[in-house]
Amino acid sequence: MHTIVTNLNSLWKVTLAALILGAGLPIVFAFGVRLWTAADTVGSDGSVAQRNYPALIGALTCFALIIAAIITGILYTAKAFLAAKFGIHLFGQS
Repeated sequence: MHTIVTNLNSLWKVTLAALILGAGLPIVFAFGVRLWTAADTVGSDGSVAQRNYPALIGALTCFALIIAAIITGILYTAKAFLAAKFGIHLFGQS
């Protein structure tokens, strides 16, 4: 019984990480693209009628979040290399 509880405890952590990183980041990117297209309102003659600044700020925030997640993932993966070659210790590594 203890093994089942331990496995289920690990399973929910993996499932949560998969939802956040596996499905969550593409959803945030798609939402940013949608906000980016909503940032400009095109008139009937093809000219830009007005700019929607809250949508533009939301889109840039989504893209910044994606870039931060990518950089964090790269640094987390390369932490042993950075520590060995340059003496840089990241994420509480000693």
